[in-house]
Amino acid sequence: MGQAEIVKGRASAETRPAGRPALARAEILDKATRSRLEAELDAAVKRRPANERKLAGVLRALAPLSPSLRAAMAEATDTFLRRGTLDRELYGACLRSLGEARDRSVTPLLKRALALESAGGTAALSAACFSTDPALAPALAKVAAGHKSHLAFAAETARVARGEANGHHLAALAPMIKESHRLTLCAEIFVPLARGAAPAAARPGATTALVHAGPALAVLRGAERHLGRWLVLAEVAAAAGDPTPREEAVARASSGPSTARSAWSLVAWALDRRLQAQASPSPTVRPTVEIVSRLSDRPSADRDSTFLFRMARAGMLSARPMLETLAKDLPLSSEVAVRAATFLARDHARADMAAALLAAASSDHKEDLRGLAAAALHDLGDPAMTEPVRRIATELLGSRSLVNVAWGVLIRAAGARGLASTGGVPSSEGVVGEAAFRWMQWGWLE
Repeated sequence: MGQAEIVKGRASAETRPAGRPALARAEILDKATRSRLEAELDAAVKRRPANERKLAGVLRALAPLSPSLRAAMAEATDTFLRRGTLDRELYGACLRSLGEARDRSVTPLLKRALALESAGGTAALSAACFSTDPALAPALAKVAAGHKSHLAFAAETARVARGEANGHHLAALAPMIKESHRLTLCAEIFVPLARGAAPAAARPGATTALVHAGPALAVLRGAERHLGRWLVLAEVAAAAGDPTPREEAVARASSGPSTARSAWSLVAWALDRRLQAQASPSPTVRPTVEIVSRLSDRPSADRDSTFLFRMARAGMLSARPMLETLAKDLPLSSEVAVRAATFLARDHARADMAAALLAAASSDHKEDLRGLAAAALHDLGDPAMTEPVRRIATELLGSRSLVNVAWGVLIRAAGARGLASTGGVPSSEGVVGEAAFRWMQWGWLE
């Protein structure tokens, strides 16, 4: 084979959409479930379904468990790029999942996306934050030098995360970011970074590279009035080793109105747990719906209870009264009630809550809660529940609800290999991890 043919072969391999993996890799998804998901994805690409957000959430949660499923997602992303339909929820979910899994198919897709006028949207720029491939550097530098400040800021954030920029340009862009774009950047770029903690950790120094984003993040925090979004920006900086966000939170916790001081003390606690090997004593603040909502990265009107379950996971006794309020009505009838019952049963010796979870997982009356309740039962770690959970997980694989199918897959994967719900890696969160819960139950696809 001549040199020209070799070069041509390499070029065509780079530009074509990723096919099936050339080498066999671990498949955790069973063949029947994988075939169903791939068929659902193929049908959704052809015609936008009413349940697109649910399908996208399921793919987000299960993509790390299956190279073959990721290959199908890469093909779908290629189609969306070719058609220019980047407003599809499946486009963002597929591209983000491929980027966060560092799948080998993502680089050619990202190069095509970044070459567009929209730079592929925030989904592409977020996925680029998690890539270590130097082939993306020229495209990201071009977007970062563009005239659209919010796209330039997102691209420069990716460059800083990848260790390709020193943060000076990012700090210069920060004052240009208007409020609507700050909200988008927080939800679409910084929430995944805060969750991932080490965005491009495959090479030395990448984990601390985001410390160079500290001055720019400080500008955004200074303009941010929503405490939950402030915390997201602070966590990204703190994960990179910047101590100033926690110092600011500690200072604010000692001044101002009492309600504000309570919330800021919880912010300081959250940041302290990120920064120090030995966490400081937990604050005795008793959470309320208002405080918990303010500490969510979601709009306060969503009444998101994520921070409450963060407190419960850390074993804070002050969270118990609110957990009991959420789970007081039986049978359990909502997602938050199921999650509250989980912590009450596991950490506070509430055997009645374990029975309530078993009833919810076995009931046909609340089909949308069965999978979540079964996953919660698994996370209790009660040997007496092992057989019922295994039986229910098998039933869930045949459910008409894709969300229930996904929970069944995650339960079986966790039982077989000690895997958690997001990314197939061990986690103290158990099967019902925050990311999988948000993606599948509530359709928040960041």
